Amino acid sequence: MYPDKRLKTVCPPVERVDDGVQAIWDEMLNAMYLMPGVGLAAPQIGHMLRLAVVDCSASHKDPVRMANPEILHASARLREHEEASPNLPGLSAKIERPRAVTVRYMNEDGETVERDFVNLWATSVQHQIDHLNGKVFIDHLKPVKRKMLLAKHFKNMKRRG
Repeated sequence: MYPDKRLKTVCPPVERVDDGVQAIWDEMLNAMYLMPGVGLAAPQIGHMLRLAVVDCSASHKDPVRMANPEILHASARLREHEEASPNLPGLSAKIERPRAVTVRYMNEDGETVERDFVNLWATSVQHQIDHLNGKVFIDHLKPVKRKMLLAKHFKNMKRRG
């Protein structure tokens, strides 16, 4: 849960895709589908590695497993989307991000690939890469708005016990 220091830590790269990485991806996908969500980064569940999963398909049966994802190109056109995180339950905010991105990553076969993502897929991929770089979605807000949302969030969490 935020403000756990792991959510503010840059994750080291993965050297190769092996059975351990595959097991973490499986754990991440199970957690993501249970939430339900459209993406998850390894540090969100305590694994400090540059691993992410996304699945914005309607069927929730088209996951993309990424190791060491990096954005190569981002569109100038922006898209606004209401973002949230299981690490900040009950908190969400509208965040503007590039509408499309080209990302390089190692896939589940250990191959380096490049893929274009648009709309919700692009938003989710960028959100997960932020987590791998020690950022959460509220870091994109202006300081006053972030402080106000966090104060409200912690007040609500305290009431819930």
